[in-house]
This record gives sequence, C-alpha cells and structure tokens, in this order.
Amino acid sequence: MALKSTVFKAQLAVADIDHAYYADHALTLARHPSETDERMMVRLAALALQAHTLQTVCGGDGTLAFGKGLSDPDEPDAWLRDFTGATRLWIEVGQPDEVAITKASRQADQMVLYAFSHAAEVWWKGIASKLTRLQNLAVWRIPAETSKELEKLAERSMQLQATIQEGVLMLGNGERHVDIEPVRWM
Repeated sequence: MALKSTVFKAQLAVADIDHAYYADHALTLARHPSETDERMMVRLAALALQAHTLQTVCGGDGTLAFGKGLSDPDEPDAWLRDFTGATRLWIEVGQPDEVAITKASRQADQMVLYAFSHAAEVWWKGIASKLTRLQNLAVWRIPAETSKELEKLAERSMQLQATIQEGVLMLGNGERHVDIEPVRWM
C-alpha cells in the first residue's frame, strides 16, 4: 500500500517591497511521504521569493502554483504559467543532478533553483562548472541554519506573512519569524 501525501494549507500574504508586489495567495501544499517539513517550507519560501514574477513576467495574467515535485520528476516544485499554458518560470529546491536541471531549464523561459541543507556546498562544488552554459538558470543558496528554522513554521493550516526587502525574506506566522537571506551562486 502506497503512502499518501499530507495536505497543508497556507494563506500567504506577500509584501515584496523590492518589486512593488503585494498580494495574498491561498496555497495547497502536498507533502510527499519522503519530503521533510524543512524541504516543504523551503518550497514555500521559494514561491514567496518568486511571487512577484506573476506581475513582472505575466502582467498578473498567469498562475503561480506548486507542481507535483517529488511525486513527478517531470514537474517542478513550483511554477509560473501564463494564460497560454506556457511555463514562464520553473522553481526547484534541493540539489538535483545536472541532467534534471538541464531538462527543466529547457521546459521554461527561466529556471530558479534554491539549494539548501548542509550538503549544498559540496553539491555546488561538484556541479557548478557543468551549469554555466544554461543561460536561463539562477541558483540561490539558503543557509542550512535558516532552512532548519523554517521547518518550525510548518503547520497543517498556516497563516503566513512574507515581507521581502533588500533581498531578505522575512517569513512569519505572528508568533515567530525567520529571516532568509538567499545567496546568489549563479
């Protein structure tokens, strides 16, 4: 018998001061049985950091949503699709291999990857030179201690505020918050 995903609901209020983007997002996250709360919350943080693309890339006429991620290797962790169904932005988290990154970058106008955990530095040293030819790829690092703090925000039903200013995401639920300062690797 296969294990089923656990469903989480999030009301995410985004105030992206850097991009003058302000919106509320009602989100459903399906956490795969092999996914940790840490990874799920990094997916949510990545979506918050890229939410402005709904306006800046699609002029507000698109869909920003979570993909099947771990359940289907042919779908991203999150994506932005325009009204024609074209994938404008592919968002991935973790440390995928070069083949998966290359394949994903061909399926979207832009790809953004957020690496996290203590193993990210080693992964990056082994893969960085292989990715330089991908012109539509941006790679960011979320510090391991920060991603571990994010998992403390995980609840089945979440009310979250995301404020982005000067490249820093402040994600909180009213009781606690985490400051996330991604580092651009590529």
